[in-house]
Amino acid sequence: MKKSLLALALMGAFSVAQAQSSVTIYGTLDAGVSRRTDTDVTAVGKRDNNKLGFRGVEDLGSGLKALFQLEIRYEPDTGVIESTTRPLFQGQSRVGLQGDFGTVRLGRGLTAFQETSTFYEPWSGMPAVAGYQTDLQVAGYTSDPLSPAGNSANRFSNAVFYNSPVIGGIFQLNLTVATKEANNNPVIIGRGTAAAPQFPANTMAPVNPYSVSATVGQGPYSVYAAYERNAVSTKLWSVGAYFKPIPDLKLMGSYQRQDQDDSVPINPITKAWLIGANYTVGPGLIRAGFGRKTPDNALNVPTIAKTKQFSLGYDYNLSPRTYLYVDGVRKKITPAATFNYYSVGIHHNF
Repeated sequence: MKKSLLALALMGAFSVAQAQSSVTIYGTLDAGVSRRTDTDVTAVGKRDNNKLGFRGVEDLGSGLKALFQLEIRYEPDTGVIESTTRPLFQGQSRVGLQGDFGTVRLGRGLTAFQETSTFYEPWSGMPAVAGYQTDLQVAGYTSDPLSPAGNSANRFSNAVFYNSPVIGGIFQLNLTVATKEANNNPVIIGRGTAAAPQFPANTMAPVNPYSVSATVGQGPYSVYAAYERNAVSTKLWSVGAYFKPIPDLKLMGSYQRQDQDDSVPINPITKAWLIGANYTVGPGLIRAGFGRKTPDNALNVPTIAKTKQFSLGYDYNLSPRTYLYVDGVRKKITPAATFNYYSVGIHHNF
């Protein structure tokens, strides 16, 4: 009888622990075959980032929770860590608290603007060549100019992240503030010279980077506005919206403006816009987008490159976790190059 009571007590304690704390292992495998016409190269690549993540929640009681998330990125064709210059937990490494006040986390992750804007882009922020999030949706901007070349361009390290509760069921505020650490940066000449660059390597950043975004959404409508300043005082502001006239159709668009006046000696302004749509048809999803990026004076000076991009894609769901995809892109970078890009592949979430 005593053994039975002890076993019951242990099972009860284990059940409570399970209810109060949980850890989830998740990830993505995405691989495809692609071809770009101006290089005449066929390669194994990816549409989305490949990741292995660990996400945990602990219930502390009284409506308070502890959170953590670690995310590794890797390349599907070779199995190596994504880009040798990037940290092990390239995707994110954050820990924090969640309660009635919202969510506060510390570490590395997408900035407030970069995280918000993915919901208003037809490829949902995936870094596919067909997508817009890494170029036109940010007007060529980088959130992290002081990390080594090849590092992620849309994250802050050494940062504090805040997401407010959804107020009144429609409004949310997001804020990210980072330190002045330069992250072993390369030299940036900017308004300086090769002998005396404006931002020398391995020094503190001139300003604290920060990012703020706000969203308002109700029913089929949602709009956002965002502003961000990186460590070399480059500024970006962006506005966007989406609308679902019917449940299966999502129309979206955004406009953004980058100002590099503190580091670029001439033509510091870059403007960009895009429009897109997602349309669900049976087990499939059609993705489409068109956009343009115009640096300052590009309309009047033939040597300054401007970009036009049209993309069309299709996902076919084999299950709730797996889909096949095909993408086609027509990208014109005047006067540098014009190319077509085609990709087919498979995407699996676990």
